Amino acid sequence: MHLSMMVNKKFTAFTLTADITVSGDRVGIFGTSGSGKSTFVSMLAGLLIPDNGEIVLDGECLFSSSKGINLRPEQRRIAMVFQQHCLFPHLSVKNNLLYGFKRCPAKYRTINFDTLVTVLKLEGLLDRGVTKLSGGEKQRVALGRAILANPRLLLMDEPLSALDDSLRFQIIPYLKSVSEQFGIPYLFISHSIVEMRLMTDTVLFFENGTMMEQTSSEQLARKRIGNSPVGYINLLQLGQSRQVDGLYSYGCGAGELLISAGNEKSEALFELSSKDIMLFKKHPEAISARNLLKCTVISTFESGNRVGVELAYGEQRLIAEVVKQAANELNIVVGSELYAAIKASAFRRIR
Repeated sequence: MHLSMMVNKKFTAFTLTADITVSGDRVGIFGTSGSGKSTFVSMLAGLLIPDNGEIVLDGECLFSSSKGINLRPEQRRIAMVFQQHCLFPHLSVKNNLLYGFKRCPAKYRTINFDTLVTVLKLEGLLDRGVTKLSGGEKQRVALGRAILANPRLLLMDEPLSALDDSLRFQIIPYLKSVSEQFGIPYLFISHSIVEMRLMTDTVLFFENGTMMEQTSSEQLARKRIGNSPVGYINLLQLGQSRQVDGLYSYGCGAGELLISAGNEKSEALFELSSKDIMLFKKHPEAISARNLLKCTVISTFESGNRVGVELAYGEQRLIAEVVKQAANELNIVVGSELYAAIKASAFRRIR
């Protein structure tokens, strides 16, 4: 996907100005509420008309104020998945899925219905009414309906914000697998950095109606460590566990991690805040934290009054944070060895 947008839209108390050129199949649009994310994608989809400017997608002009071009939404072949599922309550799951497919010109129908149903694991739900679905099931149906419209681009406008954490992280693999399997690029809109890191490669950062920066999701997370109340969130995909004295032991890097919120599944995804990692220059004589890891510093970076410290523990990478004074006292430099102490209760299982 290659997108060029140079547009302007003025409201009574808000103006969005965007001058963007971006390429990629997994692009994120990040910003707080009111930063202009939804306005931006609404103009791209044709749901909102810019005051002036031009929108070009994969070489085709969708809108141009100077040339008098404004393709209707259905002509743009862009599908949207919203915060709310927006399913038709009077239709079954199957008929909701087929709604966009039936309205798609035959020449564009390349996605097989049965294949999509299998990918989204909807086989047992097709005859059910949508009012009898769980929140996660409804969102999978909404995603399937958008994909069966055979779009050339999928816009996902905070599709996870209405779900609780357990459902959010269940839906993310479906969002990614559908796009990858059917070759549909997407723009993923969110105000969650964790969602950005799991779903995107390139991120457009919006603030006060202006795109401030185009960066990677990883760099965005690192730059915001200094002003984030939760710090940098380490994401750890861990394998089979075993129980040890009421805790779960997972193989990790050069050793193991003891985690209180584990389970006995073959794999689990955990998050760990950089704020929950305490660093020592020498091995402490005694400590209550159940995890004490001997690590090597592989990089450092500054963000506000904080210093992010990237650590290698075998093949595992962790990011901790300290204030600048602590970084100086510990003489933290690339190549130095530190001990990282982490409580067993600091890990949060998200999948």
